Amino acid sequence: MVLLQPDPFLNELTSMFEHSTEKGSVWVTLKRSSLKSKVKRNKMTTAGEVIEYRCLIRATDGKKTISTSVGAKDHQRFQASYATILKAHMTALKKRERKDKKKGAEGDKKEGGVKKPKRV
Repeated sequence: MVLLQPDPFLNELTSMFEHSTEKGSVWVTLKRSSLKSKVKRNKMTTAGEVIEYRCLIRATDGKKTISTSVGAKDHQRFQASYATILKAHMTALKKRERKDKKKGAEGDKKEGGVKKPKRV
């Protein structure tokens, strides 16, 4: 797993999405992390120091895994860029076949002509 800076991570993520347009998937996970070991975190909390949590983002296509860490300051900019990439590569999704609700509701009305009395 390679820990990249946010901008190279987004470039690699874009290339992963492009390679998987015809066949394949890309998994992206987000996790809160301090990038410190549990022992160091415990020492910091007992000393009264503030732990700065970051967002650890991982992406994999099954063969290659990349990751980045984003702080609170850069989160808004990263999220906007990430959303743009997701919107651009959502074209490979298949449309869900839906049943027409209007036709189903009209059929029920014709068959069941008896109305139930209102409760008071």
